[in-house]
Amino acid sequence: MRIGVIGAGVVGALIARELCRYDVEVHLFEREADVAFGVSKANSGVIHGCFHEQPGTARARFCVEGNAMYATLAQELDFPFLRIGAHVVAFDADDVATLKRLKEQGEQIGVPDLAIISGEELRAREPYVSPDAQAALWSPTVGIVEPWDVAIAAVENARDNGLNLHLGTEVTGIVLDGERVTGVQTSQGDYRLDAVVNAAGLYADRVARMAGVDRPVLHPRRGEYLLLDKQAGKMANSVLFPAPTNNSKGILVLPTVDGNILLGPTADDLPELTPDAIATSPTGLAAAVAGAKRLVPAVDPRLTIKTFAGVRPEPAGGEFVIGPTEVSGFYQAAGMRSPGLTAAPAVAHHLVEEIAAAFALGRNEAFDPVRHGLPRFSALSPRDRAALIEKDPSYGRIVCRCNEVTEGEIVAAIRRGARTVDGIKFRTRAGFGRCQGGFCTARILSILARELGVRPEDVTARGRGDSIVVGRVRP
Repeated sequence: MRIGVIGAGVVGALIARELCRYDVEVHLFEREADVAFGVSKANSGVIHGCFHEQPGTARARFCVEGNAMYATLAQELDFPFLRIGAHVVAFDADDVATLKRLKEQGEQIGVPDLAIISGEELRAREPYVSPDAQAALWSPTVGIVEPWDVAIAAVENARDNGLNLHLGTEVTGIVLDGERVTGVQTSQGDYRLDAVVNAAGLYADRVARMAGVDRPVLHPRRGEYLLLDKQAGKMANSVLFPAPTNNSKGILVLPTVDGNILLGPTADDLPELTPDAIATSPTGLAAAVAGAKRLVPAVDPRLTIKTFAGVRPEPAGGEFVIGPTEVSGFYQAAGMRSPGLTAAPAVAHHLVEEIAAAFALGRNEAFDPVRHGLPRFSALSPRDRAALIEKDPSYGRIVCRCNEVTEGEIVAAIRRGARTVDGIKFRTRAGFGRCQGGFCTARILSILARELGVRPEDVTARGRGDSIVVGRVRP
């Protein structure tokens, strides 16, 4: 039995890992050069409380279930997860009415411990929040992660359990025998498969059409963000939401797991066929700053160390598209708009249970759910640092001074699969600090070239000809 998963973002990675719990040959196809280089790389990283979701929807069901799964998932896969809670801030009577509606809605779908607090209590918890805030909805189960951490950890664990990973491999066709899937055509050759799961993010509509399936219908929605220096790290202790609009949860102010402050996202609906439109704009960034300053007036955009934009798939009707299709063996986990990151573990579990039942799959008794992350030198005690350096002197050579990332960590990341500068960044945080790689990129590039046995000009930022240097200027 051979099953293919298309898309190595958070959803596809977790589905591939769940499939590895069964006695089946699993193939994960990703068009990009690395895991989580698509939708998952530019996400708010919020594990939502789910009170925004309407009762009776798949989004509500899988959001609540997924939120509850994250603590165990983070423990098994060894990625940072902080359950810091969230406040939805009300500025007037209409907003207060919205808080009451969100609280009732959340309680209907099983969100625990929601409470409405006064503006005074909010400011005692969040001293920098606007003095105009009148009340807030408190949701203690909200958490934060780095989305790429989840995907990378899931794929590493799946590979340890037998996954066949195909990076830089674009699926160009679904092979059918009548109304039954028999394989895929890719940019790297053809693969015979008994079932296929479409978790292709922004491209899930195109993959569905390859199989003759007319759902989902997607359009791209861009969100722009500003990442502030750790110097701004006290501006928010929890995830701060405004009262939501009809098409968005609004512009947030939130801490990251690394101690920075993130502002955004905006919500800009784009024309069809523009899923790669990830450039930021002065208008979009100004809107993100204005939205953030309404919540926290002291937010200072001069502390910005990076701006970026992500494009997410917005399905027609707003609902996830999950489950089997009219084509035998063709399954979908598509239209995974917010709260897709939160829902992903539950969606993966549900979908794989359906596949296992349909094909009478037996359990993989050797499956090991535990993955150990890379050593994080900056988080170690002086004694543990000394022990690591004694064992491997490369851990004594700092490459990224902003985040104290060592050569040993970078080499370890390469040995786990990093092949690009961004691949190193996502696995180690090298280049994620205040200088944004201004001082360490050249050194990282040299280490990649040395370890991979290639020329420096062959090392890319993120694959697909995205070169950093074009050649040597000296012998």
